[in-house]
This record gives sequence, C-alpha cells and structure tokens, in this order.
Amino acid sequence: MVSSVIGPSAPLRRPVSASKALAASTKLQIQTPINNKNKLKPLGKFERRWGTIIFMFAIHALTIFALQPKFWSVQAVSALLVMYWVTACLGVTLGYHRLLSHRSFQVPRWLERFFATCGALSCQHGPIDWVGLHRHHHTFSDTDADHHNSNKGFWWSHMGWMFEDVPALGTVPRFTGDLVKDPYYLFLNQHFLLLQIPLGAFLFWIGTISEVGGWSMVLWGIPLRLVVVYHVTWLVNSATHCWGSVAYESGDRSRNNRWVAALTFGEGWHNNHHAFPSSAKQGLQKGQIDLTWEHIRFLKRLGLARKIRLPMTF
Repeated sequence: MVSSVIGPSAPLRRPVSASKALAASTKLQIQTPINNKNKLKPLGKFERRWGTIIFMFAIHALTIFALQPKFWSVQAVSALLVMYWVTACLGVTLGYHRLLSHRSFQVPRWLERFFATCGALSCQHGPIDWVGLHRHHHTFSDTDADHHNSNKGFWWSHMGWMFEDVPALGTVPRFTGDLVKDPYYLFLNQHFLLLQIPLGAFLFWIGTISEVGGWSMVLWGIPLRLVVVYHVTWLVNSATHCWGSVAYESGDRSRNNRWVAALTFGEGWHNNHHAFPSSAKQGLQKGQIDLTWEHIRFLKRLGLARKIRLPMTF
C-alpha cells in the first residue's frame, strides 16, 4: 500500500521570538508585482481585506435567506450534501490539502486537475493561493508570522485574520513554484468565482425539471453549502489548535479533535498532521476514522494513486 515512508516526526521547533519569525516571513515576500502573464501576481492587501468582508457578509446573508421553509426540499438537501462531499472532501481535504499542498501521494495530471477544480468550487480561493498560504502556515505555525496564529484567539484563527492585511500573501509565489507553471492552475486561481455560474445554472435546471424550484436548489447548493464548508474548514485552523488531545510534540498548539475530524473527513487529527505533514493518512491511532484516507486507498486500488507517503511506523 505504501510507496514511500517519511520520518518519525516533524522536527521540533524551539520557541522563536516574534521579531525573528516576522523577519523570516518578510524575507519570503514578493515586494514587486509580477506582470508576466505566465506568472502569479500577489493579491493587493486593500483588495483582499474589503473584498473578503463584503463577500462574507453577502454569502452569510444569502444563507439565512436560504433557510426559509419555502426553500426546503429533499432535492435541495441532497444538493447540499453532494456538493459538501465534492468540495470539502474531494476538493479541499483530498485535493488542495493532501495532494497539492503536501504531495502526500500522486495521481494522473487529469485527476489532479479534477480535484483542484473541486477545491476551486469551494470558493476558498484558487489552488495557488490556498496551497501557498497553507505551506506558509506550516513553516510558521502558531508564531506571529502565521496568518491565523491560534495564540491570538479562536475568532482570529477561525476567520478574523481574513478581514485584516495578510502579509503572507506576498510569500505565495515562493511557496508554489510547482503550481505556478501550470496554466490551468493559474486560470483557477484567477477565475475560481466564475465556476459558480455553470454550477448555479445546472442546479437551477435540476430544480426546475424536478419541480422543487430552481432557486431552492441554487440557494442550498451554493451559498448555504459554501458557508457550511467554510466554517467546517476553518475549524481546523481554530478548534484543533484550541481543544483536543496531543499525541506528538509538534512544536505548536495543534490538537487531535474527534468531532472536527468527523466534520472534515479526517482533518481533525491535526496534531498527527503537524507531526507528520507529508503523511497521506492522518488518523494514525486506533479508532481514528479518516475518510479522506479511505478515498486515497480506493484510488490506489483503482491504480490511480501512487507514491503514497506514510510514517515509517505505519
């Protein structure tokens, strides 16, 4: 099953002063925008802050609107659940995280792009920015340079950090050299929001022909689903750095949290992940269910996953 093994644990980081952590992160930032059309241009701070605030307000307002009784139906709930699996599991957990960010296994390029597209449908930004910020997080986890440093509190690590300037965005090009060469990933990174248009049209058509209402399907399949997946994903940044058990000395505040793991297809075994970042399997102890790992095992049986990385003790 295992194609390669990784070391027994991530090396422990000694406590680093705030000034040193910030200085190291600053050195990685791209100070001058890259204008070459084949390169990634870091997002502007002002655009990122206010665009996020307006978008989040609107999407949460639409979620409340979608919960009116007139929009409830079996088909709408089904659309929510299916898209939850497609975007949260296949897209974010399997695609953006374990495949693209940590390269814990390999799949054919067409399948890798499919999983990246599922991730882009989550509207957590395109694959390049997501991966770059996540790799930055692992480099500076729970230091002052970490953009969602859990030492600043639950609200900050959950979503508050997105409403402020994010200097770590300037480091994305340096952390994503393997992705910026792919024109399809550049396209997804720039136009991920546009993917909701064909999805919305499809959901509206399904709702119309099934006579439950096109807007019912759209509201449950897009804004309501987006908000659910957002908060479930963000719990990995917040809850699993606050509550749970510690199996390994990972050098930060990461915890294993059973209920977050249940919501995130196995991502809640976060202390395990920070100890073994490149492991395709995160539920490492007995009884730790990791549904994303089961997906990877299934891909392996189909001959689609190879070079699967696990800790040498597994």
